[in-house]
Amino acid sequence: MKKTIAMAALAVAISLGSVSCKKKVSDADLQTQATTVVTSNPGASVEVKEGVAHLSGTFETQEAKDAMIKQLKAINGIKDVHDMATVAPATTMPASVETQSAVDPAVQQKVQDAVKDIPGIQVEVVNGELTLTGSISSSDARKVKESVDALKVGKVNYNYTVKK
Repeated sequence: MKKTIAMAALAVAISLGSVSCKKKVSDADLQTQATTVVTSNPGASVEVKEGVAHLSGTFETQEAKDAMIKQLKAINGIKDVHDMATVAPATTMPASVETQSAVDPAVQQKVQDAVKDIPGIQVEVVNGELTLTGSISSSDARKVKESVDALKVGKVNYNYTVKK
């Protein structure tokens, strides 16, 4: 009888210990899982830091981007998803892009100053809209987006390519 009680107490202690010692998922494991999810969209990339997924790149539709965010949030251990991705314009760009000066030159200069230390990014006025083009890393893409958004200059097209 004493052995049965001792065994039951031991079983309860072990089960409580295993429940309370839930293993925290590392950022490296989360990065692997998130990268696997994001590979379905070749224009996108993801970086995981402290359990937060930072999604960047370009999606063909808003629905595709929303679905990707939902899939990332479904990964066990992902606390949040920071959306830094863009949706490609629905229409195709003409072969020759006409540059117009409908953007205030002072605004254009502010944006150029904000991204001057980030190699590979260009600030242009395309079809009357302020547009960022080039090819940059995902960490630089985040810096660019945060810097330009902080300026509160209005609509900006992020048409750069994020390289892995």
